[in-house]
Amino acid sequence: MPDLSNDYVTRVLATPSDADAKQWDALLRLAGGSPFMRHAYLSGMHDSGSAVRSTGWTPQFLTLWREGELEAACPLYLKSHSYGEYVFDWAWANAYEQHGLRYYPKALTAVPFTPVPGPRLLARDAAARAALVRAVLAWCKQKKVSSWHLLFGSDEDVAACEAAGMMLRHTVQFHWMNVAPTHDAAGYADFDAFLASLTQEKRKKIRQERRKVAEGGVTFRHARGAAIASEDWDFFYRCYERTYLEHGNAPYLTRDFFDRMARTMPENWLLFVAERNGKRIASSLIGLEDGVAYGRYWGALERVDCLHFEACYYQPLAWCIANGFTRFEGGAQGEHKMARALMPVKTTSAHWLAHPAFADAVEKFLEREGRGIENYLEHLEARSPFHQ
Repeated sequence: MPDLSNDYVTRVLATPSDADAKQWDALLRLAGGSPFMRHAYLSGMHDSGSAVRSTGWTPQFLTLWREGELEAACPLYLKSHSYGEYVFDWAWANAYEQHGLRYYPKALTAVPFTPVPGPRLLARDAAARAALVRAVLAWCKQKKVSSWHLLFGSDEDVAACEAAGMMLRHTVQFHWMNVAPTHDAAGYADFDAFLASLTQEKRKKIRQERRKVAEGGVTFRHARGAAIASEDWDFFYRCYERTYLEHGNAPYLTRDFFDRMARTMPENWLLFVAERNGKRIASSLIGLEDGVAYGRYWGALERVDCLHFEACYYQPLAWCIANGFTRFEGGAQGEHKMARALMPVKTTSAHWLAHPAFADAVEKFLEREGRGIENYLEHLEARSPFHQ
């Protein structure tokens, strides 16, 4: 359908693979980059059967073209539920249902199962990004969906959505920086230097937790990129699957998805494997890109006190320090991460609801929730684990 006012042509793609990988990734580089918005990652989600119609994710990737050139694009899914998103709107869906209205399908712009902040609206420039927002809203109205939600967007995404009248919602994540907040330094010299920047209470706690793992006879090894062997991926998936099954759920991602990551994006993965008495017992998988590490998945086949903290925080932080990585993002939620020196960071999503009365109600709710988030952030900052 042509957008005559902007001279763009809108095309909706039925699968991520229908997009040209080079053109998609070129737009992503303009937006600042993210391993989880790469064409290979999004295609892997679909082609592996992880994010497909049968699992509640129907791709409708929206692209804008001008004179045969891709000018803007975004992942867009029709969702039949709200699982795998990490910005919770179950209460909104319940309110719709109580009033005899359909909340699903809804439209979602996000990376499936991946609550990592970054660009979602890929565009040549600000004008193309604004046109993309208008095109998505027009598509949503044409399809008569209840709502559109853009999750964990970049500052540029948020600004474009807000300019189009969308409502903003804030959540809190916890990220670690390779520099003490109270010092103007290039980075920690080693893990002990990192510990020295913490209060005595937090420093003592971390040492106690690490000692419990060591005294349990657990050692770690790590492998990066192509050095991660096929049997290591197999073992990792056993751990990953076990974590979900122990909570009564099937895993979101298939084994085939990780096979695809090993083939198409090997340089973006770091695997830690815990061993005891020559036997592998746990693992954690970390995403990597441009000096930033992303905590993603973990699992264990045996229980060892504090093993989760060692595998998911202390081993990755020590690796980041040794390899000059500047930031470690710990994923969604988790106030306990502050005790490991991951500090609160505000993340933002944007929302549009078609029903005027519900939109008004949600806007009032978000105003109240937003004030609560600001108070929560102030409360967290006052509990900093670092020396003041």
